[in-house]
Amino acid sequence: MEITNPLASSFRDPSGFVYKKNGEIYRQVNHSYEAEYEQLMSSGLYNSLVNSNLLVKHEEINRVNLLSDHAHKIIKPEIIPYISYPYEWSFSQLKDAALCTLEIQKIALKHGMILKDASAYNIQFLKGRPIFIDTLSFETYEPGNPWVAYKQFCQHFIAPLALMAYTDIRMSQLLRIYVDGIPLDLTSKLMPIKTWLKYSLLTHLHLHAKTQKFYADSAGKGNKDHKARPISKLGFDALMDSIYSCVKNIDWNLSKTEWGDYYTATNYENEAMLHKETLIGEFLEVLPKTSFLHDLGANDGRFSRIAVKKGHTVISQDIDPVAVEKNYLYEKKQEEKNILPLLQDINNPSGGIGWGAEERESFFSRCKNENVLALALVHHLAISNNVPLNKLSEFFSRLAAYLIIEFASKDDSQVERLLATRVDIFPKYTIEGFEEAFSEHYEIIKKQSIKKSHRVLYLMKRKL
Repeated sequence: MEITNPLASSFRDPSGFVYKKNGEIYRQVNHSYEAEYEQLMSSGLYNSLVNSNLLVKHEEINRVNLLSDHAHKIIKPEIIPYISYPYEWSFSQLKDAALCTLEIQKIALKHGMILKDASAYNIQFLKGRPIFIDTLSFETYEPGNPWVAYKQFCQHFIAPLALMAYTDIRMSQLLRIYVDGIPLDLTSKLMPIKTWLKYSLLTHLHLHAKTQKFYADSAGKGNKDHKARPISKLGFDALMDSIYSCVKNIDWNLSKTEWGDYYTATNYENEAMLHKETLIGEFLEVLPKTSFLHDLGANDGRFSRIAVKKGHTVISQDIDPVAVEKNYLYEKKQEEKNILPLLQDINNPSGGIGWGAEERESFFSRCKNENVLALALVHHLAISNNVPLNKLSEFFSRLAAYLIIEFASKDDSQVERLLATRVDIFPKYTIEGFEEAFSEHYEIIKKQSIKKSHRVLYLMKRKL
């Protein structure tokens, strides 16, 4: 029997794959992975990880019509409502994902298994916390064998974290180019000299990169005699402790960015802000709660949290890494479950990447017919990035069935700030021009000026 609709992100693993059938998500466990799967389930490892909220739970499906000729088992995993990727995470999200992976490895070893795959893509965020989603990433631990996923973990986690902390926070975007993690030799070249004096980074990045190059060069000369040195159980534990310490000690001090202090820099009067919050709350009441609400240009998540209070599940996205980091740290501290902070540049949103440009989904494929909140965003796109208003209208129509959007006139302090260093070449940037452009795709349901400001809020519904 042939399985239909296999997911584009799940074709490389010979142990099994994820597929969709009749709108449901399933994972096939191939016969080749039978022994490891049964050990996972019988050793107590599965229960230990699921009970610790470290691994997605699943149920085994016994219906014969779902089985293919190569299937040992069919399992139905818990659904992750929204898929996100490492290049969309804040520094602390990536760090928490790394620590989650290492905690799983530590527990697995106690049950006689190890992770054969330490990809950052095996982590997703569920109810605010990182969780491992690849049930077939475990294999039996063989004493003496090195950790086969060591290089992958360093490239997916240690390399980007170190680059973000010691070089530039924007280095995380290299993960959009290097799908299987940032190469260690490149990482070593980009790191400042002082990191050679940090033992953990010297070991897991700089010397690791040199070792990789040595063996690559030796293999190129036809020398096939190198084999990994056997590593004792004690040595394996020591390696895990060293990697954990390395990740734990990589810290990034929040720096000031252009829009990281947006709400403190604005000249909003208290009355204006309170009125804006009230209006948005009223508009949010109208929106259906059958889909996500994407807060684009969310900054630190102030209005995302108003949406959560109104019963929405929010994907809270911003271009500024400081704002997203603050958003995540606050969400984590408050143990919020219905908000997911992410890094997203609306002027250049995440595209499809990987094999066939389909392994990792684009922003557009993950945001369709949703509710969208776009506050303090139009002027940035229209003026800073020269995007015409009709193009903005078309853009939002691809995403949002319902749209709450804010227009700031040229008299607004933030718009004046944008125009201060350039010639005003935007004659159509007026409230009349805005309404004309957006009326092509949307019906304006509500319109309300914000008190003591030069801004107007709109609630729109996409035309059929």
